[in-house]
Amino acid sequence: MEYTDSGSALDFSASLERWVILQKKLLDTIDKTKDQVDGFDRLELILSIRTLFQNMMRTLKAFDTWLQDPFITSQMPREFLLYVWGETYKSFKTLVELDIKHTSDMASLVRENISKGKVNPLVNLLREIILTTQQEKKEKEDSQRGIYTI
Repeated sequence: MEYTDSGSALDFSASLERWVILQKKLLDTIDKTKDQVDGFDRLELILSIRTLFQNMMRTLKAFDTWLQDPFITSQMPREFLLYVWGETYKSFKTLVELDIKHTSDMASLVRENISKGKVNPLVNLLREIILTTQQEKKEKEDSQRGIYTI
């Protein structure tokens, strides 16, 4: 059975091409920026990392959306899926290893700073306020859904 190409499929194809152009531009911009990172102050580093995270999450969301779209999945060959699986596994493993190392190092640093009295009490108080506010918000949302925490 032969399918005819509809206008919406062509529009979809064009949107994929636009996505690729934007991703290439983003990658080019990030590659140019990476050589400047050593000169960044702490705030610029935080903003740069967050920019990378935001774009990673956006890309992951787009991939996930693809895997929910019958138009895409019905045409995607098994070889494409195996390739995406392999590359996703490598990225996942790298990210989790980064998380383990960073979180472990951060826990040690926090313990060391606490023992040396280097933790700013105002920042610590702000963290407690934020965590309390988040917990209260979660409890309120849970109670509105009929879920109660003990």
